[in-house]
Amino acid sequence: MARITGIGGVFIRSDNPVDLQRWYVDHFGLEADIDGYIILKWGAENEGSTVWSPFQSGAEYFGGPNAHYMINYRVDDLDQLVGDLIRAGVRVSEERFEDGNGKFAHCWDPEGNKIELWEPAEGM
Repeated sequence: MARITGIGGVFIRSDNPVDLQRWYVDHFGLEADIDGYIILKWGAENEGSTVWSPFQSGAEYFGGPNAHYMINYRVDDLDQLVGDLIRAGVRVSEERFEDGNGKFAHCWDPEGNKIELWEPAEGM
């Protein structure tokens, strides 16, 4: 059975994402990478990472206007997990995408919260 292996990212809506990110940088010692994302590395050997990023409050990426956050879960086998979810009757987006970071899909929990599923590319 495919499964979640960790949290790949936490994304929150913000009226001013630049200021909100700066607040987290200033008060928690976080550092943004060259693309503006805060990457939280796991362990001394950097076995993985979690992205933390604010999005503009009007961003449609989260789904409906009442969604204030979206969690991205790292998974070990995206294709198998998506198939399992579909067979279980879970609402899953037909859209999938892949980039240098890996493969992505979206589904929704029973309360309508959009979930991003991510199978990381090799070495991520």
